[in-house]
Amino acid sequence: MSKKIQAVIFDWAGTTVDYGCFAPVVTFMEIFKDYGIELSMEEVIGPMGIHKKEHIKILLQLDRVKSHWNEMYGQEPGDNEVDELYSKFEPVLISKLKNYATPNPYVVDVVDKLMESGIKIGSTTGYIRKMMDELIPYVKRNGYSPDNIVTSDEVIKGRPEPFMCYKNAMDMGIYPLETAIKAGDTIADIKEGVNASMWSVGIIMGSSLMGMTKEETESCPQNILEDKMRKVEKAFIKAGAHFVISDMRELPSLIDRINIKLEKGEKP
Repeated sequence: MSKKIQAVIFDWAGTTVDYGCFAPVVTFMEIFKDYGIELSMEEVIGPMGIHKKEHIKILLQLDRVKSHWNEMYGQEPGDNEVDELYSKFEPVLISKLKNYATPNPYVVDVVDKLMESGIKIGSTTGYIRKMMDELIPYVKRNGYSPDNIVTSDEVIKGRPEPFMCYKNAMDMGIYPLETAIKAGDTIADIKEGVNASMWSVGIIMGSSLMGMTKEETESCPQNILEDKMRKVEKAFIKAGAHFVISDMRELPSLIDRINIKLEKGEKP
């Protein structure tokens, strides 16, 4: 039985592509605006990482949104409204995905090195297969192609439940589960990894919790940037992250540290 990390299971938007996770953020804002609801960035990113239909349901249940909806339409939003908004959301997001297919900084180089060392690369996402079928060819042309992809509609329940991680482990033949890392940029990612009994790692830069474009990050005053990073780190740790890294460059050395723990018999 292996005593070393055999696989890393990454999230997609905000972690490996789409710096800042803006494809879904922009789409949520546009769809709700069409119904007279102006969402804030903070409201949108709160549930990020889960199945997008569930995300819409949570947004509709926000007190401010629910009250505003009631004022405009004479009733509180329910399942029919969730279905209606999701039916609008899906095609709009799919139409945008090709514009958000650039791998995040250092992703391609780090993933290539991990693969060369024999580590398998899996992935989970809040997107459904139809969305990923649109996104994958563009990302692949840009140099990133994981060994395995599991979407939220291919399991009984998406994040924060562990089933996408389990399916990755089964597809790639990974056992025991503590020889896998789940890495992502949302609270749902962190909880998914913890629930799967894998090492759960939060990645700060490019995350939806940072809520900044690459250009905004690069131009941000250092003291403000560091403050934002500390807040994201605290949020990840509070959610149960075993480790938090600033960006992908830190992952190989973290794997070395985890391998030492595994050799000592430690588990997440």
